[in-house]
This record gives sequence, C-alpha cells and structure tokens, in this order.
Amino acid sequence: MRDGEPLVRWAWIGDHVDELAHYTGVHLRLGLLPVLFGLIISVPLGMLCHRYRWVYPPTLTAANVLYSIPSLALFMIFVRYTGLTERTVMIPLTLYTLSVLIPNVVDGLASVPDPVRQAATAMGFSTVRRVVQVELPIAVPVVVAGVRVAAVSSISLVAVGQLIGQGGLGYYITRGLQLDFPTPIITATVLIMLLALATDALLVLAQRLLTPWARGKGAKA
Repeated sequence: MRDGEPLVRWAWIGDHVDELAHYTGVHLRLGLLPVLFGLIISVPLGMLCHRYRWVYPPTLTAANVLYSIPSLALFMIFVRYTGLTERTVMIPLTLYTLSVLIPNVVDGLASVPDPVRQAATAMGFSTVRRVVQVELPIAVPVVVAGVRVAAVSSISLVAVGQLIGQGGLGYYITRGLQLDFPTPIITATVLIMLLALATDALLVLAQRLLTPWARGKGAKA
C-alpha cells in the first residue's frame, strides 16, 4: 500500500461484486455444512452419553483432544487422504464442532425435569419416542446455544483453509497480503463477520420458532 492511498477502494468492490458473492456462497457452505454434520453426529452420541454416563468422559476427552489440534495441522493430515478439496476443510471443521455440540446435547437432555420424563413414560411413550418428542424439544435452547458457538467458530476458521486453496473469502485475505492491497482483506473480513452475525441471528430466530412455549413464558413474565 502506498502512502496517501485510501484504505478501501470502493471502485474495486463495485467491480468484484459477482466474484465476492460467489466466494461468500462458498464460504457459507464450507462453514455451515460441518455444523450440520457435527449436529448429526452429536445428537445420537449425546443421547448415548446421557443414557450411559460412563461413555461421556472418554467421548468428551476425545472431542477436546481433536479440538486442541491446530486447524492447519489437521488440514495437512487430511490432505494426504482427501487432497486439496473442500472435504479437507469440512472434515476437520466437523470434528471441531463436536467438543461444543456433544456437551450441549448432554446438558440439554439433563435439563429435562424428571417429572416430565415420568409423565411421558406413564402415558405409554417408548424410550425413543420420549426422547424424540419430549426430551429433545425441551433441550432445544441448550443445544441451539452450542450450535451458535460452533457456527460462528466454523465460519471464522474457514478462512484458514485458503492455505490449501479452499478458504472461501479467505482467498481475498491471502491475495490482499500478497499484493499489499488492504481493500480485499478488509472486505473479506467484514463479510465474514456479517456472515457470522447473520447466522447467529437466524439461529436465535430458529430457536424461538422451535420453542413457542418459551416465548409465552417471556411475555407472561
């Protein structure tokens, strides 16, 4: 960047709207699919941990160990097996979500009052039906809280994937650094922040839609 030049060149942004939209879509896909996959894994695993408490400590330890591995190192490990593809980014990000989602699923199920479980059982609900129709809906606020954290973290970490050529908006960050041109860096950073904020807001809205009884309590209070 030369002295006297503006920090952001708005004309550059105007000339790259279509390209920015493309990379934003890629970034969103790379960030949110791992959260979905992590949730698919975490819900049954969390149910298992809640039912058999001895399974929980080793499961949580394994998830935390995976989370402690630096993302770049994990990407490099998977490159050997999945190549320079989107899977190399999404698999590690999916593994990272487990350390957040599994505890939240377990805590959410643990928050269900025992009288509610007993009432469902007395009404003839099987164990599976009780969990699906009674316990999981009540656990939604706690589970969604974990999904919010995992989603924001995943969207932020996608940019690191650009080091293997699969980073969504991270492309503009590395490109801007290479050219000593701050406009794409700032633009990509702002877009990533907006994606994270928008995703968090949509998850809050989804939680409200899935828990109408909670809205009623809030209005009554």
